[in-house]
Amino acid sequence: MLRDFFLGSIKIQILYHADVEPVYGAYLMEELSSHGYSISPGTLYPTLKSLHENNLLHKYEETVNGKKRKYYTITEEGRRVLEEGKQQVRELAEEVLHDK
Repeated sequence: MLRDFFLGSIKIQILYHADVEPVYGAYLMEELSSHGYSISPGTLYPTLKSLHENNLLHKYEETVNGKKRKYYTITEEGRRVLEEGKQQVRELAEEVLHDK
């Protein structure tokens, strides 16, 4: 169950970063690690593929130092989902962290 929650929060983080600037796998692994998430390539890349297939991310390739790198940017649908996700996170945080 905790893994499902973890993957949901990872998806929101990915959409957030893809809304700020184009992102790629290695960058996301480093960025997510800086926030305390330990994510393997075997989890990250299928997640990126799923977000792309669901029209939440746009994918394009560029050659960097002789190697093709896949970049991702957020789509309009991704932005809509991100905003809904932000609202849910706000509501959850307010409820869970509220002192009784």
